[in-house]
Amino acid sequence: MQRTVIIDALKSTALNQPINVRGWVRSRRGNKQVCFIALNDGSTIQNIQIVVDLTQFSEDQLKPVTTGSCISATGILVPSQGAGQAVEIQLTELEIYGTADPETYPLQKKGLSMEYLRTIAHLRPRTNTFGAVFRIRHHMTMAIHTYFHEHGFFNFHTPLITASDCEGAGQMFQVTTKNLYNLKKDENGKIDYSDDFFGKQASLTVSGQLEGELAAMALGKIYTFGPTFRAENSNTPRHLAEFWMIEPEVAFIDKSELMDLEEDFIKYCVRWALNNCMDDLEFLNQYVDPEHKLIERMRSVVDTEFVRLPYTEGIAILQEAIKNGQKFEFPCNWGDDISSEHERYLVEKHFGKPVIMTDYPKDIKAFYMKVNEDGKTVQGTDVLFPQIGEIIGGSVREESLDKLNAEIERRHIPMKDMWWYLDTRRFGAAPHAGFGLGFERLMLFVTGMQNIRDVIPFPRTPKTAEF
Repeated sequence: MQRTVIIDALKSTALNQPINVRGWVRSRRGNKQVCFIALNDGSTIQNIQIVVDLTQFSEDQLKPVTTGSCISATGILVPSQGAGQAVEIQLTELEIYGTADPETYPLQKKGLSMEYLRTIAHLRPRTNTFGAVFRIRHHMTMAIHTYFHEHGFFNFHTPLITASDCEGAGQMFQVTTKNLYNLKKDENGKIDYSDDFFGKQASLTVSGQLEGELAAMALGKIYTFGPTFRAENSNTPRHLAEFWMIEPEVAFIDKSELMDLEEDFIKYCVRWALNNCMDDLEFLNQYVDPEHKLIERMRSVVDTEFVRLPYTEGIAILQEAIKNGQKFEFPCNWGDDISSEHERYLVEKHFGKPVIMTDYPKDIKAFYMKVNEDGKTVQGTDVLFPQIGEIIGGSVREESLDKLNAEIERRHIPMKDMWWYLDTRRFGAAPHAGFGLGFERLMLFVTGMQNIRDVIPFPRTPKTAEF
């Protein structure tokens, strides 16, 4: 018999008709006359109840049906006699696909910590929490592609292997075919890459932005969406070594238009989750979000106009808060790169809504950002969110070759391998701007999860590369 996925079975009105569902057993309970199997196939947070008449099935037939086992259940779809679901299935045929020994199966029906579940990341998608998270992750992926397609952007694939460091941080994973036990070196003791696969030092990319700018100078509006890598030895709940980035680049827009794009895009994504993931959001709101305000926060973002706040004014607000007794771990003087605690104070306590902070001191931002007329600040545009802090980092890019070269020289940035980037300013330069959104930061916001390692299927962090 053809299988019906559980999300469709729960909505079906074909009562008193035969139906087949297949999935993994979440629980089994009952008495001497009847037992109830809660079955889930991943299509929804909701289980379907299988009712088993014990006069029709022997104990030997049902013994393998334990938590975690995989079965095919055929029966009659009938109105449910219990609360919590509209329909249930009266079992007529049972097939066991795979068993799960109750003594060793690690996902028994009991409280399991997020830390423990990370050690069994190959099984954690079977839990309610991670099933919800990864279904939402799919929907956010669809929202991103749909938004940009509907707004005339072209998806552009930038390389994962690069010879440039976009951010200038130097914390990159090297890619090499060299024999690490016998490294060839030059007369100065430096590694000679002439015999390496690319003939030069290569790394995994930290961003597709620079190559994205090249595409925007030909296609007008592009976006990248792919994995990026950073070898930062950080174990905070906000950092991963492998993460996904969304990076649009747009020709012929200014700072105001860039902020409009940032706000419209992020609202579209949050609205998509509210419209398409409500069952999962309600579960996460009740069982995962510490304040049970996940859906409230999401709706507040969609329904409000973001504050647009110059950095200098933001620093003044923070310093006034300190005078009035507010305690911060990190300093916040003009010229400091404000931390997450400062960002969240502005968003959650001072304004009570998302903030787009602009016009940062140029020395704390990247070399490619356009400098304002004051010569001190750049046209950066960072979107700050409740619970998260910075969720988007963007800017108008400097299109003047002379100004860009001057900034490169001032910062002593090695550009010998980036002649191609400067060519976009040398040949037909155009005003342009763009931003980067860390996909997992967005996932933290729309799921209420507290650790970034719990919104990506297989987290890569220092000393952790399992699965």
